[in-house]
Parts: sequence; structure tokens; C-alpha cells
Amino acid sequence: MIAIPRRGMCLVLAAPSGAGKTAIAAALVASEPQLRLSVSVTTRAPRAGEIDGVHYHFQTQAAFDRLVQSNGLLEWARVLGRNCYGTPRAPVEAALAAGLDMVFDIDWQGHRQLRAALPGDVVGVAILPPDMARLEARLRARADDDDAEIARRMRLAQDEISHWSEFDHVVVNDDLPQAIEAVRAVLHAARVTTARQTGLAEFVRRLAI
Repeated sequence: MIAIPRRGMCLVLAAPSGAGKTAIAAALVASEPQLRLSVSVTTRAPRAGEIDGVHYHFQTQAAFDRLVQSNGLLEWARVLGRNCYGTPRAPVEAALAAGLDMVFDIDWQGHRQLRAALPGDVVGVAILPPDMARLEARLRARADDDDAEIARRMRLAQDEISHWSEFDHVVVNDDLPQAIEAVRAVLHAARVTTARQTGLAEFVRRLAI
């Protein structure tokens, strides 16, 4: 396939916990050579098995605050009044300029901030569960949380879902392989939009010679 120079894009997958956005993002990164996973910065401590720079960039609160003050984050939030999470600006801007795409596993607030920071570079996909009963069943199947935490996550899910209309696309994850392919179709279509292909004018000029 002819490679026309293009600017990369930000593919945001937002969903309530248990809806499958992490699995979809992982599947796409594993099969799309030009797609990179955005690694967030966080002030929380690493969990068992987590690797700095792979799962998160783990930083102190002071270091995180310096990033905020220096405009080094594209979006950030303090979750439940405790730990902070954010998207570092430099690696994202470098990837887009190089024609690489970034996929983001963030919530609706992060999506809104990212759109404001990078207007024209963000494509948002809301991932919805087929129903709330199955969402709760998925959370319980993890066996990670007690009843109180599951109830809290279900309340947060209702809030996350209520922002579906802010996204460019909505995919219902009733079947994971089908959901992955639906998001892949969004990614491929976004890559060939006229505005995204910065080398189109030169390519067409050569056709006219």
C-alpha cells in the first residue's frame, strides 16, 4: 500500500470498569504496528507485577505537581480525592508528529480535556456494556473487589455511561472479538480522513504531472 505522510491521531477508549476497554486496547496494540499505548503518570504506588514505564510512570506527588505546573500533562485528574493520574504531553506530541497513533484508556473527563488540548487530533469511542447485570457479573468474576467496592464501581459506571453522547463513536461490547473489530474499523477510517493525510497535496500534485 502506498504510504502517504500523515499526522497521527489519539484514539480514546472510555468505558466503565469491566466494559472491556483495556482488553480492546491491548488487542489493537498487539496487531496494529503504528499504534502505541499511552502510558499514564500516577502518584499511586505500584501494585504487584506492575512495571514502571510499562503499566504506569510512577511518580511522587511533588513530581506530578511540577508536571502540572509546567504544562507537561495533556489531561489529569485526582481520583476519589486520593491519587492523581495524567497523560504526559511530550511522548504523545512526538508520536503524532511522526505519524504514529496513540490509544488511550481514560475516562470521559480525560477525553474532554484531551480534546481541548489537541483539537482535531482526537477520536473518541465510548465502550458500553450490553446491560448492567452483565457488567456487574464481569466485575464479580475478577474476584478482586468486595461488595462495597463493586457497588461503588457500579455507581461510577452509571456516571461514565451518561456521557456517551460526547463521543464520536459508541461500541457495545456484547462480544469481545466483534467489539475489537468495530474499534479497529474506526481506527482505520480515521487514518485516511483528508485532514489527517498531510502528504495528500504533494501526492496529488505528482499524479497531475
